[in-house]
Amino acid sequence: MLETFQTIILGIIEGLTEFLPISSTAHLIIGRYLLGINTSEFLNFFIIFIQLGAICAVPVLYFKRLISGINIYLYLIASFIPAIIFGLLLDDWLESIFEGYYFIAASWVLGGIILIKFEDWVEENKNDNEISTISYKQSFKIGLYQCLAMIPGVSRSGASIIGGRLSGLNAKSAIEYSFLLGMPTILGANAKKILDYKDHVNEYLFGEYSYQLYLGFIISFIVALFSIKWMVGVVQKYGFKYFGYYRVIIGISLIIYLSWK
Repeated sequence: MLETFQTIILGIIEGLTEFLPISSTAHLIIGRYLLGINTSEFLNFFIIFIQLGAICAVPVLYFKRLISGINIYLYLIASFIPAIIFGLLLDDWLESIFEGYYFIAASWVLGGIILIKFEDWVEENKNDNEISTISYKQSFKIGLYQCLAMIPGVSRSGASIIGGRLSGLNAKSAIEYSFLLGMPTILGANAKKILDYKDHVNEYLFGEYSYQLYLGFIISFIVALFSIKWMVGVVQKYGFKYFGYYRVIIGISLIIYLSWK
């Protein structure tokens, strides 16, 4: 089981990184490694639970968008279809093929370079669409880009934001749509994973160590609220380049650490 400080740190990591284009999964993997946490069924269930905490921040912050009409749900369904198809077929296979700390480091660096150069490739213009004018074709394309996040180290939010921009959304709408798309994507993926632990759900939720789940959930939720607002402000002012610099720096740092360890 986890110690309290490990629970707190993992909750902070999840809430902070889930919606930033820096890969929350990679940060959790490296965080567990640095904290000396051994893999266990309870840990895997804990990760699922704190992801749910982070995603709960979205309907709180974007409540008005979610009650604006049924169209937004139809667009999200169109974007979610590729995740259903490729997630069922390729998710576990991709994780087994592209695994290891060095691959995560390389993915961080490569993704960082893409984010640094991305603003030069796609410039904001007055013809860029908002969510209210998005088409089903654009929604589906964004969903295809999001599937790249099945590769460890590739950020789900980063892939879907880039997909949104390349599909014609302006920066603010691409970010907002990425957050909204995270709800069905993360809920769907975690529903599939929870089935693997169906025999232990009651034990985990109401057992001796259940407080760790709820503590991590609350921390992840609160941190995600601030993380989302902060990211929107940073991207609107500076673009994605600073997230790219961060990815490159942390990727190179991880390679150096692994080489000298």
